Amino acid sequence: MREVLAGRPFRRLLGGWSIGNLADSALYLTLGVWAKDLTGSSGAAGLMFLALAAPVLLFPLIGLLADKVERKPLLVWANLAGAAVAATLTAVHSAGQLWLLYVVAFAYGSLGLVNAAAQTGLVRDMLPARHLDTANGLLTTVDQGLRVLSPVLGSALYAAWGGAALAAGVAGCLVLTAAVLATVRARESAPPPRGSGDGWWRETAAGLAHVRGVPLLRRMVGVSAAAFGVIGVLDSVLFEVVDKGLGMDAAFFGVLMSVQGGGSIVGGLTAALILRRLGPAATVAAALALLGAACVALAADLAAAALLPFAVAGLSMSGLAIPWLMVAMVTTRQRLTPARLQGRVAAAANLATTLPQMASIAAGAALVAVVDYRWMTVAAGVVLFGCALTLARLGPR
Repeated sequence: MREVLAGRPFRRLLGGWSIGNLADSALYLTLGVWAKDLTGSSGAAGLMFLALAAPVLLFPLIGLLADKVERKPLLVWANLAGAAVAATLTAVHSAGQLWLLYVVAFAYGSLGLVNAAAQTGLVRDMLPARHLDTANGLLTTVDQGLRVLSPVLGSALYAAWGGAALAAGVAGCLVLTAAVLATVRARESAPPPRGSGDGWWRETAAGLAHVRGVPLLRRMVGVSAAAFGVIGVLDSVLFEVVDKGLGMDAAFFGVLMSVQGGGSIVGGLTAALILRRLGPAATVAAALALLGAACVALAADLAAAALLPFAVAGLSMSGLAIPWLMVAMVTTRQRLTPARLQGRVAAAANLATTLPQMASIAAGAALVAVVDYRWMTVAAGVVLFGCALTLARLGPR
């Protein structure tokens, strides 16, 4: 870790990424609460996560863009655009404007994908392969660990002064992020000359072709896609856990996300070590098994147990698992992919996992109104255990 942090360019990238993720986490986790307060519907709150995830359909084009241009300027402009988008939320005051929340969530999610595609390639250019796991662990710790702080800040701004204060705070953070990223000095791999390549369609699909052509990537992405086909159900279920299981207001969702963030700090700091000891496939399998256990814990009151301690344990386990999963996937992808294919391979891998997640978010938003949330979590847990076992049995071949 010391060697990675010794480089000034990465330190500045990490600093800018930290400020931006503080804003992102505060907004992402509060949008659902905002929708719930405006409508009283857990389904409407769950669909907010669908709006945030839907831009993944554009990810192949975004990945191509990130591979064709200089990545640092792209990061700077994406954050400035995100600030402008967040500022429009100051116009939302009633349930009749719920549509604007969804539009902003879609636009903000799109810009988040631009950041992700540009950042993964920039990190690969910036660091040697042996340091990528540590760097990704640090970035993931920031990304997930800020859930300890940002839900509290976001909920406090929202509860005290309303959504307009939250929107203004997020916009200000993103402007600061752009300013910090503009100071990063890194030697990037040269973008290909304009007009070069094999045609628009073939170039856009090159990321998917690469994933299919590398056996380890193909197995990891395929099993993870099946797992994410049930993980999205939890976005709506968690609001039911808060409302019906725990009898709390919707804002308590932020407290649970802070608990998850605490687990994510531990997960991010240990992810590189786990990846080196277990290898990529086994690390992903262990993460999926932990997520399965977390799902089952959320159904504890089926056995007449007090739910709160199990909910805390479940969210902590999921927080630990998410960085393990993310660091193993991202690091393996970066190491096995050429520099100027990073964005498109990231797009292909994320598309393969996010499309099933989007479908499960939509299914969860519909099912949560007619099916007991506890049985939904048990079913999700069984599927996740099955995915973990499948990947563990396939191994690193």
